[in-house]
Amino acid sequence: MSTATPTAPVTIDTTRPGVPFARLLKVEFRKMFDTRASRWLAISTGILLVLVTAIVLLVVGLNDNARVSASDWYLGVMVSVLSLLLPVFAILSVTGEWGQRSHLTLFTLEPRRARVVTAKLVAVTSFALLLLVLAFALSAVGNVIGAAVGGYDAVWNYDLSEILWTVVAQLAYFWMAFGLGALVLSTPIAIVIFYVVGLLLPFMVYAPLVSIFEWARDIVPFIDINYAITEPMTGQDFVGNTVDVGALEYLRVLSPVVIWSVIPLVLGYLRIMRDEVK
Repeated sequence: MSTATPTAPVTIDTTRPGVPFARLLKVEFRKMFDTRASRWLAISTGILLVLVTAIVLLVVGLNDNARVSASDWYLGVMVSVLSLLLPVFAILSVTGEWGQRSHLTLFTLEPRRARVVTAKLVAVTSFALLLLVLAFALSAVGNVIGAAVGGYDAVWNYDLSEILWTVVAQLAYFWMAFGLGALVLSTPIAIVIFYVVGLLLPFMVYAPLVSIFEWARDIVPFIDINYAITEPMTGQDFVGNTVDVGALEYLRVLSPVVIWSVIPLVLGYLRIMRDEVK
């Protein structure tokens, strides 16, 4: 009769150096683009960008009075198109692994979840900034081509204030997408919530309210990012009236950012830290 040999308990050597953060960041950035969903998302965005650019150039070529400046290309075409679908990358970066259960391997190789989440957030932020640089470069090219097609002198009217506020808005939306993904850990649910809050409500609910009711013009900027940045970025309110930008206008920017970006990020971080990996 044999007796069972006791085995030593499994322990973690906390003195061993962890995975370097630079390597984590490189891996997380690569994982944003190496799935079938991310590839098709990038292809769809590229096709949409080409179609919108072609339509603008067609209008410029057929209408002698049409003029599209560098700022119009940057804000009205490039940033708008590139930021329409690409924030989904931020959602996929955090929900993809939970949906495919590959987070089991991820947190086995790097059990310090805070470092993993931080690397994901830094990768998403870097991608948002690269997107803005790409939009700026494409707007310059589009401005030159548009002027050549329309037969007018190119207008280089980039405004530093508009560029800075565009950076703020895009970072807020990418952080919101990432935070919602971390909070619900479900790709379809996070995408639906993001587009309802960021796209459907501003156009289908807030716009009619602002155009009809005075009280909505005071409340909506505290809950929507686009409406909040309109006044400090342009010096005008949503209906075109000139306003003096002061502390209240900056507070309005802070409010929706906290509601839709900071709070989901914090709650999502806490959930990932505490959720059982299974």
